[in-house]
Formats: sequence, C-alpha cells, structure tokens
Amino acid sequence: MSTGVIIALIVIVAAVLVVAAVFAQRARGPQHGSLKRRFGPEYDRAVARHDGDTRAAERELGERVQRHGSLQIRSLETAERERFEARWTAAQERFVDSPSEAVGEADRLLAELAGVRGFPGGDQYEEQFAALSVHHAHHVDGYRRVHRATHTRADGAHEGGANTEELRESMVAARALFEELVRPGRHESAHPRTPATHTGETAPAARAPHTWSLGKRRPKES
Repeated sequence: MSTGVIIALIVIVAAVLVVAAVFAQRARGPQHGSLKRRFGPEYDRAVARHDGDTRAAERELGERVQRHGSLQIRSLETAERERFEARWTAAQERFVDSPSEAVGEADRLLAELAGVRGFPGGDQYEEQFAALSVHHAHHVDGYRRVHRATHTRADGAHEGGANTEELRESMVAARALFEELVRPGRHESAHPRTPATHTGETAPAARAPHTWSLGKRRPKES
C-alpha cells in the first residue's frame, strides 16, 4: 500500500471521527445546557464529585430529575407557616449562646419543613436532598452545610467540629432554603400577621433574604 493511500485513509478516518464527535455533542447539547441551567452550582459540584466526568455527573442529575421532577409540592397553611417561622427565629436567637445547638435545630427544621411540603422525609436525607436539589438547586447547599456540621459534631469526626464562623456561615446559607420552602406558592397570597404591639414585629414576607446577622442579639422577629 502506497504512502499516499495510507495518508488518504488516515485523513478519512480522522474526518469520520470529527463528524461523529460533532453529532455526539449536538445530541447531548440540549440536555447538557438544560441540566446546567437547572442545577446551577449543584451541576458544578456534581462534576467535581465525579472527578470531572461530565457524562457521569449529568447521568446522576438526570436521574434525580426523573425521580423527583414531577413531585407534587404541598402548600403550607398560614398557621403552619407561622409556626415554622417562629421556630426558625428561636433557632437563630439561640445561636448567640449555643451555635452548635442552633445549627442542629436548623438542620432538623429544614428536614421537617421539606417533609411537610411533600419532599421525601428527613429520615431519608440523601433522597430528600436530591429532591430538593431538583426544585431548589440554587439554595440547597445551605442544607448540606448545616447537616454536615451537625453530623460531624455528633459523630465526633474531628475534635471540636466546625468553628463558630463556619457554623454562622452554614446557618446564614441555610436560611435561603428555609425562606424558599416557607414562602407562599405562586397561587397563594401571603397573609401578614398583625404586628405585635409590644415588639413592633412585621410580617416575614417584608424581609429581604440574606440580611440576617448572627453577630449580636436582635429583637425577636417572626
């Protein structure tokens, strides 16, 4: 076989491989873009968890969507919403004196709230987290952080567990998911409570997310 023929065959094979790669990329392109948009930072975490294997990460995330994408989310009654808000307020106030206990309560509260809304129960953390990531991908990391901090301390994984600043950051991050879960759905209207005359508290819907500070004691909010 002449050198020219060999070169021609190499060129043909290379062209076929390029065309195949282009078609493969186009075939997976829409799903790739859709998953990346849907999961946001969770997409990047999944890729990192799979050591950069994008296909494996997308397979995992696609399976999450198949399992939980059509989940029926239950609305909260006004009284339920108020009880959860009061418990969160109590937990954030407790942080000043007992950061670890406050973070543990935040972990339990998110698990219970998610279960009430229709996500898998808190006793199935991995499955509950997977379902939450499908519907609240941009805020779910806070739940991961308080859960990890709580169970690292409980399991004695390392002496002292997370420091106070790490606990503070995890609880601030977790509040974003709490507010997503506790707020009225699109078809609901919020019913602010009458401000309490002795505290001057206002309806929770009026607060902007991520403005809460754990640096000092604050008047009770709801």
